[in-house]
Parts: sequence; structure tokens; C-alpha cells
Amino acid sequence: MIRDITLGQYYPVDSVLHRMDPRTKLFGTMVFIISLFLADSVVAYVIATLFLAMAIRISKVPFPFMVRGLKAMVFLLLISVSFNLFLTDGQVLVRLGFLKITREGIRLSCFMGLRLIYLIVGSSIMTLTTTPNQLTDGLEKSLGFLKAVKVPVHEISMMMSIALRFIPILVEETDKIMKAQMARGADFESGNLIQKARSMVPLLVPLFISAFRRATDLAMAMEARCYRGGEGRTKMKPLRYSRRDYAAYGVYGIYLAAMIGVKVLAVPGI
Repeated sequence: MIRDITLGQYYPVDSVLHRMDPRTKLFGTMVFIISLFLADSVVAYVIATLFLAMAIRISKVPFPFMVRGLKAMVFLLLISVSFNLFLTDGQVLVRLGFLKITREGIRLSCFMGLRLIYLIVGSSIMTLTTTPNQLTDGLEKSLGFLKAVKVPVHEISMMMSIALRFIPILVEETDKIMKAQMARGADFESGNLIQKARSMVPLLVPLFISAFRRATDLAMAMEARCYRGGEGRTKMKPLRYSRRDYAAYGVYGIYLAAMIGVKVLAVPGI
């Protein structure tokens, strides 16, 4: 399950989405996230599904690889869906002791499950099609207006991109430590949920040591290359919008307008 985490990984392939400006992808991801919180009907989720399917299609990232990250979130999905299914008031369909399943609960739990799945997949598309350097440059450019109020935009962007990049590195390191301890007789599979969680505790010490060592190596490498922050730095590949980016902004506008229209017009759901 550790190796199933795809958030923060980059999948190198030649696609329209990979060639887009990172600012365009960041804005598209933000629009998609906002639209999911506006969605409260079947029509809205159908539109969101079509938009997400189009993004997956043009990214050329294999669909099984993209949804592999959902395996690590199954427990969170089950908790969220169960709470909404059993604890939502409304027209009771089934009663199991003090628990009840209502028509409104089924509707809300389905929407909540889809929302979480789409949030994970939509965020993964951005990181799978954008390198850490591009992500840093895109964040710095997008938040550049905050420099007027003395916000260290470059440093914040760098920290966010490094944090995302460290996710797959630490996942790989965790997998190596688990295999090494399993070769010495450790058991991470048997037992109930509490026992499995307790068996993961011995992983924390070597994992933290490895994380601090990698962070120290990264800091030393940046200092050896005379890294001094964002002031006065130039770009080897400055960001420039192309026609595909302007077309993407047009698609974002149409998509968001459709989602807002569905919300305002109160198109009936289930």
C-alpha cells in the first residue's frame, strides 16, 4: 500500500498537459477543487466527471497508475462515506438498531465519496504532469503579487515543491525499511488494525533519521551551489503562455460557468 501513493510523483511522457504552463495547471486544479465544493447534484457531478476524464485523456498518464493512489485512501473514504450514510437525517429506508440509512444519507455519502476521489485524482494529475522545478516557478509567478506586502513567495514556493517531491522519496525509503525489517523477521501484515499500527512504530525512527539526513544533504547541496533565495535570480526557462494555455483558460471558464449555472438554477439531483 505504501508504494501505491502517487501524489508528488512525476510521470514523464509527451502530452498536451505536460507542455502546458504550470500556472495554467495550478489555476485549473484550483478551479476544479472549487467546483467540487459547489457540486450538489447529479448533473454537476456528471459535468465534473467529463472534465476530469478529459484531463486524464490528454495527460496520457495510464489510468491504472493514476488511480493507484486511491488504494492508500480507502480507509479515509470508508470513514467519510459511513458517517454520511448512517448519521444523516431524512427519510428512513433501513434501520439497524440505533443506526439508520436514509435517502438523503445515500445521496450525500455518494457525493462525498466522489468528491474525495475526484480531489485526489485531480491533484495527482497536476503533480504527475509537472516537474518540481516547474511547480516552483508556477507558484512563484502566480503568487508574485504578494511580494508587495513582503511575503517571501519564492521561499514558500520552494518549500511546497520540496515537500511534494519528498513524498515519493520517503515512500520509497519506507518500502526499503519495511523489506529490510521483514527480512529480519518483522511482521507487518498479520493482526488487527491496532496491531498493524503498532507494528509500524519501529519504522518511524529509521524513517525520521533518513528524512533528516536527506534534508541535510539537500541543504548542503544548495549551499554548495551558492543558493541565496529568489531575489535577483534569473530563469533558464522563463515561463511563457502559448495558445494552448489561453485555450485551456477558456475551457476553465466554460466549465466553471456550467457548474455555477447548475448550482444557481438548482437542477434537481437524485
